[in-house]
Amino acid sequence: MEILDSWQLRVFVTLARCRSFTQAARELHVMQSAVSHSVKALEEHLGCRLLDRVGRRMALTVAGEQLLTHAHRILAEMSAATEALRQLNQWGRGRLRLMASLTACQYLLPRALREFRRKFPEYSLTVESGDTPSAVAALLEQRIDLALALRPHASAGVTFRPLFRDALVFVVSPRHPWAQRGQVNRSEISTQPFILYSKSSVTFRLVEEYFQREGIVLASVVELGSMEAAKELVKLDLGITVVAPWVAQKELAEGSLVALPLGRRELTREWGILHLQGKNLSWAEETLVSLCRAVAQDLQLSLKPPGRVPGDSAAASPPGSEGPARLK
Repeated sequence: MEILDSWQLRVFVTLARCRSFTQAARELHVMQSAVSHSVKALEEHLGCRLLDRVGRRMALTVAGEQLLTHAHRILAEMSAATEALRQLNQWGRGRLRLMASLTACQYLLPRALREFRRKFPEYSLTVESGDTPSAVAALLEQRIDLALALRPHASAGVTFRPLFRDALVFVVSPRHPWAQRGQVNRSEISTQPFILYSKSSVTFRLVEEYFQREGIVLASVVELGSMEAAKELVKLDLGITVVAPWVAQKELAEGSLVALPLGRRELTREWGILHLQGKNLSWAEETLVSLCRAVAQDLQLSLKPPGRVPGDSAAASPPGSEGPARLK
């Protein structure tokens, strides 16, 4: 069926309220004949009579009453859509749909979004959690505008704008033998129960590939969808995990967890902003990118892996240990 004419609907609704062609024409600032023509055209389009005239009185038919209910909703939605578009054209108003991992949502985004809200108080802002593969899919389906994520393995159709790199380390309980010795024994790595983030994540793939290149097979891996849960299990000495130090900042500072290097060769990740390829970012979106970069720079300065030793990129000292922790 063809789409209903919005003007004809407006004439019909006005006429149904006024119950007078003369009064309806006056309100709509048109000739009375224009009102009659619009109603007749609407009836012909729908194939049914909408109005009955009884002397000087006018009444809606059953079909007219049915249409009136829908017409009110249709016109209200059209008005709301027009107003929403008008608001978008006003300075400082708009919509920004963002996706980020749970870790980024907890540690990176709050400060950036707080400043963004201060600069753009009228912006409609939504944040959805999701890892890099989910973010790429959401961008390609145009369900989000930007994503704060790790560099994707395959990025057809999306653009990655780098923000910062971080390095992953072993994180263990202070009661773990490695923490007690202040060093990691390479021969023991494959025997450890690992507690790692989701297998579908970029981080899991990077960790797996790193140890494969080192000739180490991880025999026992527990997969969790939350780094917070993983840290709690590690605190109980139920396993070890591999994370960036800034993800465990609080726990490392208080000594409830201990960081140790993976090896002489670092395992790094690259974080950035993802958006559709060819998309021109708005000023608000560019502002958010800059804010995220500023927060990342602060993290890099204040949350470096503990105990760096000049000339040894893999050395780190756990809290309370004497000298640097090393890999045997």
